[in-house]
Amino acid sequence: MKKCQVVAIAAAIAAGSICGIGVPGSTRTAAAVEPAVTFREDVLPVFQIRCVSCHSPTGEGYKASGLDLTTYKGVIAGTKYGPMVVPGDPDSSNLMRLLDWKVSPQLRMPHNKKQLSVCDRDAIRTWIREGAKDN
Repeated sequence: MKKCQVVAIAAAIAAGSICGIGVPGSTRTAAAVEPAVTFREDVLPVFQIRCVSCHSPTGEGYKASGLDLTTYKGVIAGTKYGPMVVPGDPDSSNLMRLLDWKVSPQLRMPHNKKQLSVCDRDAIRTWIREGAKDN
């Protein structure tokens, strides 16, 4: 089991959302649990650490594509070539194609660096699948 899975399972257990486990006397149900992934806590930190050195208004990636990954608004705006995120559909989102390296080597992100971890890519994928909300 991967570290990110262990952390997610531990968080879900603590929140009482796995297999009906809950705090005795609590009325909290699995349906009341917030989304597993949020933009501010899970996605933006990945972008800040791995992407904004190029994809910020002063970076080379921004100059080449127009993609600003410093804010939610910038991510949703996409590039001068079109959208990067299709809310609800990570498989159709260009962002995931670039991060999963399903494009030519010249386009893979991040350029000339190690690929984002499976955990980081899965967090972004889940955020997109859950509607790419500003949460």
